[in-house]
Amino acid sequence: MESELVLHNGGCHCKNVRWKVQAPTSVIAWKCNCSDCSMRGNVHFVVPRQRFELLGDSDQFITTYTFGTHTAKHTFCKVCGITSFYTPRSNPDGIAVTLACLDPGTLSHVEIRRADGKNWEDFVHRSGIALQSKIHSTQ
Repeated sequence: MESELVLHNGGCHCKNVRWKVQAPTSVIAWKCNCSDCSMRGNVHFVVPRQRFELLGDSDQFITTYTFGTHTAKHTFCKVCGITSFYTPRSNPDGIAVTLACLDPGTLSHVEIRRADGKNWEDFVHRSGIALQSKIHSTQ
């Protein structure tokens, strides 16, 4: 699902964590059933790390939680507790942007797919999600 890249803005509930991300206007978002995402109700899309930028002094308000392999870096705001983005285990070279944390008005279409985080290894191999953090020549 390819479309033109635009600048999306977003952040946490209290607005202490703000960021911008270059991503298509049409995205594939993942609803994951892993132990962490299912508790948070997380739906996210993945972008290359180079297309994500924290704004202002946002880094002062971020803390990180890891578990299991410690590959995923679950970042959240120290003030309001919202995970507006994180580094996913499936894409340690990318950023997972929480769909609900985008400022409205820049997405034209969202396709939501199921991510089987309970069977992570099988899901990653068959889903193609790892490619979403790569920059392709057409983007």
